[in-house]
Amino acid sequence: MAAQSKAGSTRGGAPDVLAHSVRQAISEANSASGKVSLTEDDAAQQAAEAIRLWPAYQLQNTQHSVSKYPQYAQAIPQAIQQAQALAESALAAASVLQGRALLQHEAHDLLAAAGTALPAGTASWNAVLQLAALLGCLRLRSAIAAEEQPRRLFRARPRRRPRCQRCGSGEAQMRRTACAACGRERCAYCEACLGMGRARECGLLVLGAPAASQASPAGAAAAAGPVGPAGTVGAAGAAAGATASATAGAKEFAAVESTANLHTSSGSKMPFAATSASRAERPSYSAAEGRLPPVSERLKHWGLSPAQLEAAGQALSYIERLAGEPDNSASGDALRKTAGSNSSTASEVRGTGTIEERSFLLWAVTGAGKTEMIFPLIESVLLRGGRALVATPRRDVVLELNPRIRKAFPGASVVTLYGGSEQRWEQGSITLATTHQLLRFAGAFELVILDELDAFPYHGDPILHYAAEKSASPAGARVLLSATPPRDMRRAASKGRLPHARVPVRYHRHPLPVPALLRVPAVEEMIRGNRLPVPLHKAITASAARGAQIFLFVQKIRHVNPLVTLLRARFPQLVIDGTSSQDAERADKVVRFRNRDIRLLVTTTILERGVTVPKSDVIILDADGKLFDDASLIQMAGRAGRSADDPRGLVFFCGRERTGAQLSAIRQITAMNKTAFKKGYLLKQQPGKG
Repeated sequence: MAAQSKAGSTRGGAPDVLAHSVRQAISEANSASGKVSLTEDDAAQQAAEAIRLWPAYQLQNTQHSVSKYPQYAQAIPQAIQQAQALAESALAAASVLQGRALLQHEAHDLLAAAGTALPAGTASWNAVLQLAALLGCLRLRSAIAAEEQPRRLFRARPRRRPRCQRCGSGEAQMRRTACAACGRERCAYCEACLGMGRARECGLLVLGAPAASQASPAGAAAAAGPVGPAGTVGAAGAAAGATASATAGAKEFAAVESTANLHTSSGSKMPFAATSASRAERPSYSAAEGRLPPVSERLKHWGLSPAQLEAAGQALSYIERLAGEPDNSASGDALRKTAGSNSSTASEVRGTGTIEERSFLLWAVTGAGKTEMIFPLIESVLLRGGRALVATPRRDVVLELNPRIRKAFPGASVVTLYGGSEQRWEQGSITLATTHQLLRFAGAFELVILDELDAFPYHGDPILHYAAEKSASPAGARVLLSATPPRDMRRAASKGRLPHARVPVRYHRHPLPVPALLRVPAVEEMIRGNRLPVPLHKAITASAARGAQIFLFVQKIRHVNPLVTLLRARFPQLVIDGTSSQDAERADKVVRFRNRDIRLLVTTTILERGVTVPKSDVIILDADGKLFDDASLIQMAGRAGRSADDPRGLVFFCGRERTGAQLSAIRQITAMNKTAFKKGYLLKQQPGKG
């Protein structure tokens, strides 16, 4: 779009006062969007004027209106004839873009992929997007916009600093270069989210209206309630509310209620409700009065253990209470005692991350079956006509979850998003995505589930935290999953500032293996001296004798191959290999390890998560090193004892000294076992079995 607005009259013979109102709307949009100006596209202006004139045109059916508005007799029909196709496309585009935050060319690609018809005679999608923006159905902003900073003492006026509207990065991440698009010598772009496409100061960011689940009166009331965290989503909701009447007129004018798949509800502030091609596939309320079945009934068919049932029930009660659903479950009563009030908890935790509003923490031990526990939560959102997102930092977890989610919800449309995904522009009722892909969404999902929130790269990355926060709809909820929440989050949960539920036992209901401490020299010394310390030799021998697969973790990639050579010389009867993030054959070796073709695998923390091998033991060398914190030690220890056939695997922390991280990891594991015992989650030990 052009860098500056052009003033001038419009075609179609519309009255000057209406042309002026359109120019005024464009001027206001330009002012709000920073340094990018929208063009006064003739087609967009003409369609906007025709829509605004539509109520007056309807009045021509009476003699009074014909005598009172004689000037409309010619102008209005001409404008309507020229603008109707564009209005249809604008409404359809707004529906497709709902919940999205896309660069201009990405929005064009999405509209083309969705099959939205470009009106005849329209050169590009720009006129369609501009008309939708003038009607308040979406927002067009500069991708890099100046924002006022808090006024400091003795400063006459607040300073304006550039900020990326897609990832939230500030001036420190801005770079300025000569730009061929706008011709400026110092056009800013954001370096922080460059991998997702270049967000420039002269480029547009297209922000669709936030989703609003309106399958029930309670859901509609929640959608119309207070918006969430301040930012682009909240502002979009306010703009949409201010222009709801104009949008209603546009829908009547274009007569595309069925083709654009629009849905509105009384009391909603959003001109467009949550719509998608898959809405017909979603389950509906089974109760005649339009209320959800009781929580206990919906939890029955998922086959959860007692600990899983209690935690899932508390999470389910929390998210449905946020959505305005009545809570008559025992889990809801327990949650009210632990979480305080029925209102959403809002507390910011500095340091490792942020605890956003409307969040619930599922703190479950490794191997507890977190995936199974989120099934009832997803089902609840689908029953209420909403969309669910499951986000995880790693692509391999997305690919692993895909068949499990499809099997659990065979009637729902499932979309998987990651770098290079073929479903990039598809929309489903359930979305599985890596956390980086959330930068392309804003207010899209009624439920956002964040798995492995303590894992790289999500942990400690403010950009991904910002993306996860803005991807939820204003009335949506976030469920945080972790076996090792950051320390500040654990503290917030223990003090009652973060609603949460603990799952202190695995699905097989046996206690977690408690690590043993072995005093051994550093790996560097073993390799240099070409000898294996006696305690380590005994540990490996004991695990091999009981037929276990052995994970042997080291801190540094350069230690893997020399240690493999040393171990092969000491244990020639075992098949031993090594892998790391730099190993091109890593996936093949993991498969061979699962199949017992490899008995001992030397590895780095690349395998500390997401790998389940039956009957396995864990040995961690250099456990006193700085690279291993308590969370990392717990995750590695969690590879042992995961199967019901061998729940009592062995875990060894090997190092020259005991550290706070090792002792903290052991305390947390022991505390979970004690909690599981007190709550009666552990299986009663049978006579004759140790």
